[in-house]
Amino acid sequence: MKATVFDTFGGAEVLHEAETEIPEPGPGQVRVRVRAVGVNPVDGKIRSGIMKAIFPTTLPAIPGGEIAGTVDALGEGVDLFKAGDEVLGWSDTGAYAQYALATATALAPKPAGLNWTHAAALPVASDAADRVLDLLDVKAGETLLIHGASGALGTVAVQLAVARGARVIGTAGPANQEYVTSLGATALVYGEGLVERVRALAPDGVDAVLDAAGKGALEDSITLRSTTDRIVTTADFRARELGVVFAEGPARHSADRLAELARQAADGTLAITVGATYPLTDAAKAQQASDAGHSRGKLVLTVG
Repeated sequence: MKATVFDTFGGAEVLHEAETEIPEPGPGQVRVRVRAVGVNPVDGKIRSGIMKAIFPTTLPAIPGGEIAGTVDALGEGVDLFKAGDEVLGWSDTGAYAQYALATATALAPKPAGLNWTHAAALPVASDAADRVLDLLDVKAGETLLIHGASGALGTVAVQLAVARGARVIGTAGPANQEYVTSLGATALVYGEGLVERVRALAPDGVDAVLDAAGKGALEDSITLRSTTDRIVTTADFRARELGVVFAEGPARHSADRLAELARQAADGTLAITVGATYPLTDAAKAQQASDAGHSRGKLVLTVG
């Protein structure tokens, strides 16, 4: 099969196409004919080698773990799916490939109304949003500040927090202010003077902060909260130095929860935004864009 691999750690240029063996599913696994792959910042961090202590990687390696595709073969003991079923979820093997293995219980059915690229954009962002909102214990009537509200995680987190009854203030670039507002948040441009502008909108203070941007927002967050309590980042590795919780993951919420959110995405009650798509052969370009930070939604690879 065709796959994107890296034989050494480094920048996105180390990624290249290769022919590899089609994997065979073991007990409890299925093989998925991959149609789309979510590109996540962690993919680039693993490729660079900076996360070797957390994610030990044997080279050569195929990146990625967020997939949407068609069940192609079943391992022993699998009765949740049959060949031909359309699914989304997490893979056990590298996802930047024509085929990947996945534990059957880590997959959910793909609704007919959800296209491949949007299906691949859902699992990681929705899992992280659920996990962080639970960590922050966000409740109805509270004010939540989200840095990076227009990104893949921010897009979902805004909507799920609003669904909990919270008021959300979301920071983003100038071009994404209307987009953040459309998700149900009060939009603010990030940057100089943010503390004063947030205080003008929330004179009683913010109850919790999610930093999904990782661009130096933690100091402002601590100032706004007057404490490090109820601040969580998914993107700033300085968190522990500052006494802030770094949300590591994924925790991988249940397949039932993923199926529920997929149905919401299919019927339009949960917006999933795909910022750009790339063919598998352009995986290096996709990771370069991810490494640089993109402004809206998720980057997705399509697999022909």
